[in-house]
Amino acid sequence: MGKGFSFLVGATLGAAAGTIIGILIAPRAGAETRAMAADMANDAWDNARDMYEQGAEQARAAMNDFGPMVDAKTDELRAKVDLARERMDQLRETLNEAIAGGTVTPAADVEVEVAPEAEAASEA
Repeated sequence: MGKGFSFLVGATLGAAAGTIIGILIAPRAGAETRAMAADMANDAWDNARDMYEQGAEQARAAMNDFGPMVDAKTDELRAKVDLARERMDQLRETLNEAIAGGTVTPAADVEVEVAPEAEAASEA
């Protein structure tokens, strides 16, 4: 929207300035020239208002489309988090059953490293 929009605005302003200068220089009567200038100003105003209304409508439509999309993605993420929690609970339960049943024995040569944050929390 940056360069293209700037070019479009520049081209529009250049065309408007050229048109105004052309009208003012044209060999017509003053009343006729003023009437033409007033008509062109009214047309430009109407075009600007139409462009504004179209832009506002597009912005409203984009906002209306964006909200449900965010809600859908949020629901999808919540479902994934819930599924991950269920799997963790199942794994924890399976591990606890294995420990209680004696089928899991700790390896003697494995050292468990504790993060400094966890170590500080356990000492407090």
